[in-house]
Amino acid sequence: MSTLARLFDRSDPAAAARRAEPPVSAASVSSTATDPAASADAGPASSATAAPAAWLTDIGWGGQGRVRSLPRVSAIAAQRHATVFACCNVIAGDLAKVPLKLYRRRDDGREERVRTHPLAYLLNVEASPQVAAATMRYALVYAFCLRGRSYSYAPRDGAGELTLMEAIRPDMVAMLRAGRARFYDFEDGAGIMRRVPSRAMVHLRYMADDGWTGRSPIEVAAESMGLALAGQEAAARAAAGGATRGVVKLDSVYGDDEAYQRNARRVKAALSDPDSNGWPIISPDEDIKALDLSAADQQLLESRKFDREQIAQIYRVPPSKLQMLEHGVKANGEQQAIDYKADCLLHWGRLTEAQLMLSALTEAERRAGFFLRHDYDALLQATTKERYDALAKAIGGPWTTMNEGRVMEGMEPIEGGDRMYPPPNMTRDDTAAPGHKETEE
Repeated sequence: MSTLARLFDRSDPAAAARRAEPPVSAASVSSTATDPAASADAGPASSATAAPAAWLTDIGWGGQGRVRSLPRVSAIAAQRHATVFACCNVIAGDLAKVPLKLYRRRDDGREERVRTHPLAYLLNVEASPQVAAATMRYALVYAFCLRGRSYSYAPRDGAGELTLMEAIRPDMVAMLRAGRARFYDFEDGAGIMRRVPSRAMVHLRYMADDGWTGRSPIEVAAESMGLALAGQEAAARAAAGGATRGVVKLDSVYGDDEAYQRNARRVKAALSDPDSNGWPIISPDEDIKALDLSAADQQLLESRKFDREQIAQIYRVPPSKLQMLEHGVKANGEQQAIDYKADCLLHWGRLTEAQLMLSALTEAERRAGFFLRHDYDALLQATTKERYDALAKAIGGPWTTMNEGRVMEGMEPIEGGDRMYPPPNMTRDDTAAPGHKETEE
């Protein structure tokens, strides 16, 4: 009852009425599940342990293999493994450090670089106020590789132009469905809760069976990843000098059961506590036997090497990129770099480009021939000799002019450098009239 109601002795009928929860029936639940509009109005689906939601998976509930004794696998737990972090870091770092250029394909099939579009600036210079584009792209691709989904808020102004691209933490986004449309609830960088349609949200999703729900490669291969995490825990226990399983034989000279249990807890704590240095004090008739296998008996080093190879296979990363140099020598280093670009970077980069085009470009722009493409040539760091040899062959090809070659090297054009050089077996007559054919020597 409110203060005014008590002063005027008037009761509040709404407050006096007893609150009654609406009954839940099988028909209402099934209608909500089958009606997309009803599911959107009802809000996010409730989470259960049989089908955990994304936030429950991230804290370590999902990803349980058939072997219950293996650690639960989640994106947060898996990135503690050095190989998982290295794979995500290599892919995200390489895609973030190469330019992501905007092109337009003309009617004659030629491609021209577009530099004045707002998207070109947001993807290569400044994504949002005081946030570099490389930082945003790194966060977007890293979460995409680790969790199988990532989000970037991309609003537009009244004229329909993009104003910013802001990476959003995946565990802070809820996706709602209304028919074929999707809406996203999240908190932006200004601390404002928003609900936006899919055209204002860049949503990268990996292995999406329905086209929308991304799956993490870590959780798909949960048992293999669980084995890797279990091996890492075993290595940590071996390095700490602690035992997890053993047999303690205690003497029967204790006066009562309480003293017996107290001594048992003391010995157990001395064995399991790393700070105790593993030196329990026992009587001459007592004995301790560890049931743990040694690192050599477990073949711990070999199994950890195998785990690294399996994780590299999951992410399509060549072992040499992860500093696993036993698989790479100087003779095949160049070929592994080519395989890395063809099998790994093009795989993850193409998925990123496709979804960025759908969300950051309008349908009219896409139909007009606008598209995004990573410039992987930035990864080719050739030596000075190799670079000059390539330019000499290109300019004398002839398919590149001298000024075009100078521009590639960051030099100013020169007068007369826009003419094509003839092939080595041809000569050029500078006094010939236009259209006159060059003759062989």
